[in-house]
Amino acid sequence: MREDLNILIVDDHPMTVNGYINVLSDEDFEGYNLIFTKALDCEQAYNLITNAQSTGHPFNIAYLDLSLPPYADKNIFSGLDLGILIRDILPDCVIIILTMHSEASLIDRLIKEINPQGILCKSDIDIDEFLNAFKIIFSGNTYLSSKIVKSLKDKVFDNYNLDSYDKQILMRLTEGIQTANIPNYIPLSLSDIEERKARMKNMLLQGRGGDDHELIEAIKKMGIL
Repeated sequence: MREDLNILIVDDHPMTVNGYINVLSDEDFEGYNLIFTKALDCEQAYNLITNAQSTGHPFNIAYLDLSLPPYADKNIFSGLDLGILIRDILPDCVIIILTMHSEASLIDRLIKEINPQGILCKSDIDIDEFLNAFKIIFSGNTYLSSKIVKSLKDKVFDNYNLDSYDKQILMRLTEGIQTANIPNYIPLSLSDIEERKARMKNMLLQGRGGDDHELIEAIKKMGIL
């Protein structure tokens, strides 16, 4: 018997909502029957979310656009507020954020307050990418579209005051190029490169020193490259 998968889609553009539903409906998810519920504003979404538990059919997945007509009576002004509500009422619900914005401050807030399983920048994705993101998230992994990833990486560089030369040095190291040969790729002297590398090790390895391998592992874990 196929298991019902209840999916809430919240967006104030009906054609966009129908487009998402059509894309997902065209795929066969073995063992699952996809059931869609639409909401075009915060008030509709609020009522659906708060009633979901009592109906015995809680939402398994929620797609939330961030920019929505508000429901001021309940202090729900955006998809972010709806995500916080879902986390409180339906903690097992998978949340996927849809947004036109990719500012690092916004992404930070989304992660801290909702920790969604997916954040998709609308200008990043086409039909294939939208479906691919769903499959990745459905398999239990997190998905961030390319602009969201870039925004987070840029924020890390800003936090550590790393410039484009620092980034190029790190990229060459991850490619396996020896420090002595990096001046062939970057218009800096070997002593400048060594100085920059020592500074980055001091910052990224919390002053404990370490070799190039440890530096590379650190930047990979932080998602810098």
